[in-house]
Amino acid sequence: MSNELLWFLFMILDLSVALLVFKFFKKNGLYALIVANIILCNIQVTKNIELFGLTATLGNILYGSIFFSTDILSEVYGKKEAKKGVLLGFVALILMTVYMQLALLFNPAPSDFVSGHMQAIFGFMPRIAIGSMAAYLISQYHDVWAFHFWKKKTNGKHLWLRNNLSTLVSQAIDSLVFCLIAFIGVYDIQVWFEILLTTYLFKLIVAIFDTPFIYIGRKIARAEIPG
Repeated sequence: MSNELLWFLFMILDLSVALLVFKFFKKNGLYALIVANIILCNIQVTKNIELFGLTATLGNILYGSIFFSTDILSEVYGKKEAKKGVLLGFVALILMTVYMQLALLFNPAPSDFVSGHMQAIFGFMPRIAIGSMAAYLISQYHDVWAFHFWKKKTNGKHLWLRNNLSTLVSQAIDSLVFCLIAFIGVYDIQVWFEILLTTYLFKLIVAIFDTPFIYIGRKIARAEIPG
C-alpha cells in the first residue's frame, strides 16, 4: 500500500474516531482525544516519510484533528470549554516530556533491549516538545479566538467558513513556529523547507477535509445534547 493511500485512509479513520468519541462521551471524550493525540503526534513526528515526492513528517493527521476537536468544543460548548481542551493538551505534553526524560535517566538492566530505541526517540523529544508546546499554545489560542471572531461576524452562520478560516491561519502559525524551533539546523535548508511546506500542506488538507465531519458533529450535538 502506498504512503499516499495509507495517509488518506488514516485521515478518514482519525476523523471518524473523533466523531464516535464525541457521540459517546461528549466533551469529555474530546478532551481525552486532545490529550492522546498531542502525545502520539509528537512521537510520530520523529519519523520522516515521502508523500507525493516530498519529504514529510508523520503526526500531521493527529495534530490536525486536535484543531477539529477544539472547533467542535467551540461550536457546541463555547470558548471557555475550547480553551480548557487546549490547556489539557498543553499539560499532557509537558508531563510526557518530563516523565520520558526521567525514564531515560534510569540505567537499563543487562537484559534490556528497549532502552536504545527509547533514547533514539525520546532523546530528541525535548526540542520537539519545546517547539510543539510553543506552536501549540500560540496557534490553538489563535484558533479559538478566530473561530469565535468569525462566528460573531457571520451571526452564527456559515460553519464551514469559520472552521476553515480559523484553522488555516492557525495551522500556518503553528507550522512556522514548530519547524523553526524543532528542525532548523537539524536538516539541511532544502529538506527543512520541504518539511515546513508539507507540514502546512498536509495539515491544510486535513483542515479542509474535516469540514463535513464538523457538520456531522454539530448534528450529533443538536440531537443528543439538550439546549
